[in-house]
Amino acid sequence: MFNIEEELKKLPDKPGVYIMHDKNDTIIYVGKAISLKRRVTQYFRKNKKTQRIQNMVALIDHFEYIVCDNEAEALVLECNLIKKNMPKFNVLLKDDKTYPYIKINVKADFPDVYMTRKILNDGAKYFGPYPNSGAAKEMCEFIKSKFKIRQCKSFKYKDRACLNYHIKRCSAPCMGYITKEEYHKQIDQIISILEGKTDNVKKELQEKMEIAAKNMEYEKAAEIRDQINAVERISQKQKVSNISENDIDVIGLFRDEYEICIEIFYVRNSKMVGRDHFFLKGLNDEEDKEIISDFIKQYYVGRSFLPNKIMIKEDLEDRELLEIWLTQMAERKVEIKVPQKGEKLRLVEMAENNAEITLKNKQKSNQHIIVDMKEALKLDRLPRRIECFDISNISGTYMVAGMCVMIDGVIKKNLSRRFKIKTVFEQDDPRCMEEVVTRRLRHSIDKEDDGFGKLPDVIFADGGITQIRAILKAIHNLEIESGKSLDIRVFGMVKNDKHRTRALIDENRNEIEISEDMFNLITQFQDTVHDTAIGYHKFLRDKSMSKSALDDIKGIGTTKKALLLKKFGSVQKIKEADIEEITKVKGINEELARKIKDDLSNI
Repeated sequence: MFNIEEELKKLPDKPGVYIMHDKNDTIIYVGKAISLKRRVTQYFRKNKKTQRIQNMVALIDHFEYIVCDNEAEALVLECNLIKKNMPKFNVLLKDDKTYPYIKINVKADFPDVYMTRKILNDGAKYFGPYPNSGAAKEMCEFIKSKFKIRQCKSFKYKDRACLNYHIKRCSAPCMGYITKEEYHKQIDQIISILEGKTDNVKKELQEKMEIAAKNMEYEKAAEIRDQINAVERISQKQKVSNISENDIDVIGLFRDEYEICIEIFYVRNSKMVGRDHFFLKGLNDEEDKEIISDFIKQYYVGRSFLPNKIMIKEDLEDRELLEIWLTQMAERKVEIKVPQKGEKLRLVEMAENNAEITLKNKQKSNQHIIVDMKEALKLDRLPRRIECFDISNISGTYMVAGMCVMIDGVIKKNLSRRFKIKTVFEQDDPRCMEEVVTRRLRHSIDKEDDGFGKLPDVIFADGGITQIRAILKAIHNLEIESGKSLDIRVFGMVKNDKHRTRALIDENRNEIEISEDMFNLITQFQDTVHDTAIGYHKFLRDKSMSKSALDDIKGIGTTKKALLLKKFGSVQKIKEADIEEITKVKGINEELARKIKDDLSNI
């Protein structure tokens, strides 16, 4: 039995990381401390705490801790543990994007230009990140075609040039049609363009074009003209700012009473190359600087590329510690700056203004949809939480269901759930639907914080009237069982002959007229729940099919099983093969071959 008061007395007055667990041994919070004794003890004393921390403390069943040599070491460990365990009460970014970069391996004899999501310490040139992967891909293709950079992934000399050479998209270095020096001049021009140094490149190309025209090499002059146009097009796509530092991330925050938006600008080589944003909830009484500090730890942990500077609005209590951590990861100096005036301050304010616009636009869009839905479905209250269910099976086998959740007009994929059907043993989708909805609703009736959350305002069934009636039956039975009125409305999502969403219907089979925006959202919702259900069905089916009669034969492991199936194609063909054929498989002698034949003959 873990006695919290007794364990608090044992805490050392040293730096480290503490880990809070609930009664199910789930990690619910990870934090660092200069003094474990002082910091952890504070949680269990009567003092002012944010609502989030109060809720967390109420669930603590036991805790553990790891002593570190210093606070910087504790910070690294804290970040890694948060990333690994995703504790529900830490500030979490529900996002694991890796943005593309454009890579040029300048050390190669004939470098190529391509997209990558990993930055290595390999001496290559990297440009980015590009939050829009389509834009990065387009940039690569555009550069390759206009500057005749090789298209092949691995370079080697050939007997003849490929099609790209003949359609004038490659200079064919594989055939020796261009020297290393000439090729690298092209690469140097591309690097200058991606760095934003286009004036000298355009001037050089202009001179070459004029010489070619003067020598009546009109085809060559036209090619150079196209390169000049390409340079201008690329330079126009990059938004120029007057920032003097090369690589900067600018972080802005805006909040209202419900939600927080963090906007991050990427400035690379003195140019704004992109931006991104993140939404956070449940942090109403947290200070901005604490949220920014947690954001930095979450956002940069494990990243292969870090900027030289991070610009923020106000100083952080642990700024110096964060700088040490970032510098260690980057293996070069990384600074967190709080600009006081000038263009850098204006850039931080621009990030904050964009965070405000992003948050308000999101809320307007979501509010618009759920208000429209309330009117269209004739509901008494806004449908803040909508759940959708779908059944998947083939002739009554591997019967499963998928559940997806929409909150305030946003589909929350992390709240999706999958169910194996437990009480229905033949193909009967309505009974399966009744079972699944009963199980799901009972979770929230018994305990609201068990992982399913609050009861839904509305349920959508992927199907027609029979599915609606099955859900209504489940609700009615649970109302009798619990003695509570659940007040949940039910609608069906019916499809056309092409299996696409056609309309919403109510329990009286009336089709409901909905707007185009609502129709598109409901279609997306239906596709999401269908993918959840069918994906789980395929997973169980494939898992079952991967089992084989060979699994039960002593002496046949994974490798030999794979070799047998690769040679014969199926267990039946192994069964029909003679012993001599079976012994041709690597690792199978005559004794084992006879055992395989004997064991399979009994099936």
